[in-house]
Amino acid sequence: MISVDEALSHLFALTTPLDAEDVPLIRADGRVLAKDAYATRNQPPFAASAMDGYAVDAKSIKAGQTYEVIGEAAAGHAWQGKVGPAQAVRIFTGAPLPEGTDHVIIQENVTRAGDTITLDDSANDTPFVRPAGADFKAGDAIRAPRVLTPSDIALLASMNIATVSVTRRPSVAIIATGDELVQPGETPGPDQIIASNSYGLAALIRQLGADPRLLPIARDTRASLALAFDLAADADLIVTIGGASVGDHDLVGEVATDKGMDRAFYKVAMRPGKPLMAGRMGRTTMIGLPGNPVSAMVCGHVFLAPMIRKMLGMGAQPALRETHALAKPAPANGPREHYMRAHLGPEGVTIFDRQDSALLTVLAEANCLAVRPINDPARDTGDQIEIIRL
Repeated sequence: MISVDEALSHLFALTTPLDAEDVPLIRADGRVLAKDAYATRNQPPFAASAMDGYAVDAKSIKAGQTYEVIGEAAAGHAWQGKVGPAQAVRIFTGAPLPEGTDHVIIQENVTRAGDTITLDDSANDTPFVRPAGADFKAGDAIRAPRVLTPSDIALLASMNIATVSVTRRPSVAIIATGDELVQPGETPGPDQIIASNSYGLAALIRQLGADPRLLPIARDTRASLALAFDLAADADLIVTIGGASVGDHDLVGEVATDKGMDRAFYKVAMRPGKPLMAGRMGRTTMIGLPGNPVSAMVCGHVFLAPMIRKMLGMGAQPALRETHALAKPAPANGPREHYMRAHLGPEGVTIFDRQDSALLTVLAEANCLAVRPINDPARDTGDQIEIIRL
């Protein structure tokens, strides 16, 4: 068996960032920016009013000062002309400041009579002007790589960028294996169960920014598994679930080898998830996950997620870990790194008592995995422990 860190090193070696593609900005949310994007303009493109009021020359401001109002400026409708020292232009938020002005007196601080305004005794020392280029200037960049958020999309639009270069979404073929499995909605036989792992992993893969493709369940025959691999041959990543152990019906490794897989490793010193294997099948990376539901999902967070992030150009980094205090004691750990279902709350991390790798109800209640190192001693309430958020 190899360690989790060694397994991740092998998986990163099997994984390369994908090529980029250009997409319309409206379809870029959640995608990974592949190339730096540069602003094509200043924002704002001119000095603009930040409030409704009157545009004047700042040097003329004093208590009781009067001005002749000679025009009006609104957003999208600049006032053309030059403003003199004793003149003002009625201005609204977002409008360009007229020539000869550099200050906006807010409307609450003036008294208007016809075309004349008189300043009150307020200090009027805040200009209420947004300088040209105050937000960004032409040539300013949004740096890649980054997952584009709605705020990023708004910024790119403001930069007048209509198309962005993003990393192509990885195509991930998911092959659930086993005679015991039927699809959700079907009626299982007396010896069958519902295929849940593939749906949970598909949701995780989609959340990570890849495109999952659920293939038909592969039965425990060489012919069925061989057909499944053929159907998945054009994927960037093949994920098999189950059949990767050493039982008489665990044929995934043998059939994958027949299909040309160059195996990188098999078995990892972790709980849950020991029967894990990976390798290359031509241009495609293949990873074989264990069949127990919790094992498959834990391996999805620990191994699949970092692989997909690397494929998306986000670098080769393990799942992010945080350190928090235990809310109650935890027993000593054994000879394998243990990813225990737990809940992080105001009191700290509570590790659930039931850790069986078949219990999806426990996983559904968990919001993190508590990571216990190999031979980690018993821990007391308040001790610090690493977690991976789910």
